[in-house]
Amino acid sequence: MASKKNPTRIGFSCGDPNGIGIETLIQVFADNRMFREATPVLYATKNLVESALELVDQGSRLDWAVVESADDARADQLNLVAIDEESWEIKWGQVDAAAGDFAMKSLEAVVNDLASTKVDVLVTLPINKEAMRLGKFNHPGHTEYLADFANVDEVLMLLVAGDLRVGMCTGHIALKDVASAIDTKIIVEKARLMHDSLSKDFGIAQPRIAILGLNPHASDNGLMGDEEKQIIAPAVRELTAEGKIVMGPYAADGFFGSGAHKQFDGVLAMYHDQGLAPFKALSFGNGVNFTAGLPVVRTSPDHGTGFDIAGQGLAKGDSLRAAIFLARDIRSNRQDHRLLTATPLKINEKYRREDSRRD
Repeated sequence: MASKKNPTRIGFSCGDPNGIGIETLIQVFADNRMFREATPVLYATKNLVESALELVDQGSRLDWAVVESADDARADQLNLVAIDEESWEIKWGQVDAAAGDFAMKSLEAVVNDLASTKVDVLVTLPINKEAMRLGKFNHPGHTEYLADFANVDEVLMLLVAGDLRVGMCTGHIALKDVASAIDTKIIVEKARLMHDSLSKDFGIAQPRIAILGLNPHASDNGLMGDEEKQIIAPAVRELTAEGKIVMGPYAADGFFGSGAHKQFDGVLAMYHDQGLAPFKALSFGNGVNFTAGLPVVRTSPDHGTGFDIAGQGLAKGDSLRAAIFLARDIRSNRQDHRLLTATPLKINEKYRREDSRRD
């Protein structure tokens, strides 16, 4: 567990400013006991914090202040690093290219501070992918951006809720492209990432991993496709030969409903909704999105921007609270494994800010 005397410094990207992200952050830290667990550093604007405070019951009790740098963050308050001197004109629940660019500016600021160890871990508040695409963001999502930023070839999107951990071989791609994107090599790589993360990030000595099939009923022995026989089963054999406890392919339709997932430490799905639909059905509101394979720790709540309830004071902070605790605990586990260094992230040069070059 993290030391109570030295709470983890968590950098928060603000996500879409027209959504519920900052409201959920205020919800969490309105309970002042959270400051014993984490020192929050938010990258946004002053008026966004003020607007969120107005939405949250008891939010006025929250101590917060603008700080010049994350280096100046205090452990007993919400620390705001202002990414713009101008106020953001909030348009609750609206998809806006300018909001996408604002979210990107916040993300760039916090990851540069993460790279220079001004904050210890990253928690990303939700973005709207359409707004990001309309702006200058050139990646499908946070996961792909962070992999590129950190010069990492492969990462794994891992959804976590207690002992339930579900990863995806393919991420933010169209369903029609899934079959052509899957081969034995990518399954082996993703399973290795999951195995390493379960061991180092979650402290599981001998992880047990289940791999799902691609087709209905895992193809019923070739009646509906041959990917299970030609692609997935060879990956399972290769991983088993490496000494890993990997089983499958399992038919996805009954795997979670039967409780079979409880026999494993991790489940590797073939595509996004195959993994996320059952995960969210079992854990919605308490799940966490964790990016395995990065040299730094990044988590996120498992929900979106909540445009349908934005600005109404209805957002809940349970998933964000879980994301904070998981980020803290994974960092602690990595410290125990001596996996964190003084400079844990070598930035891809195309992302480095001019002021970072002068540091």
